[in-house]
Amino acid sequence: MEKNLKRLATMQRMEVKGLELFYSKGYSNTSVDDILKELSLSKGAFYYHYESKEDFFIQIIQNLLVRKVYSMLIEPIEGHENPLQLITNCFDEALECAVHNEMDYGFLLSNFLNEFNGRNARIMAPLNDILKVWEVNLVSAIQRGKFNGFVDRHVDSEGAAVYLMSSFIGIRTLMVESSPSARKYRFMAQLRQYFKSIEASHTSV
Repeated sequence: MEKNLKRLATMQRMEVKGLELFYSKGYSNTSVDDILKELSLSKGAFYYHYESKEDFFIQIIQNLLVRKVYSMLIEPIEGHENPLQLITNCFDEALECAVHNEMDYGFLLSNFLNEFNGRNARIMAPLNDILKVWEVNLVSAIQRGKFNGFVDRHVDSEGAAVYLMSSFIGIRTLMVESSPSARKYRFMAQLRQYFKSIEASHTSV
């Protein structure tokens, strides 16, 4: 039992550091040696836990990235309140975290999607799974909003979800370059305008 807990703790430490390096440098520019140097571990320790760098990265996606995206973008919009307000608050908080992140390299999920798209089907599979869960969650939230009288019943829920996802990914990319606070402010102002255009006539966001 104690040995198993120690093994899990070591893997957790390796995966947290691995995610940090893959995020800042990219997968291709990060070697197993880079990770081991940061952790003062041997190659034997790495290959005891993981078959390959690819296997290591997939474990990171499944163990860490899923949780990060869920806690940031999925869990906050679950419930039966006005989904437009929930999504507004969710995006606002997620973007505010990025504003105050001194080591911001963009949105983790979209960075990895861009790096692996068309290059590695095995890694793309779990990344696309996260994307699909996010999309389904947004569609469900908008559908609930229509059913509960918050969102106009003529709104295309699937189209709105794709628009929200692509706009969030886009603004996160732009915020990396310059003036993150100003870009966030302008984005949120336009998001609120968009939500006013799709809300049911008797509600307000």
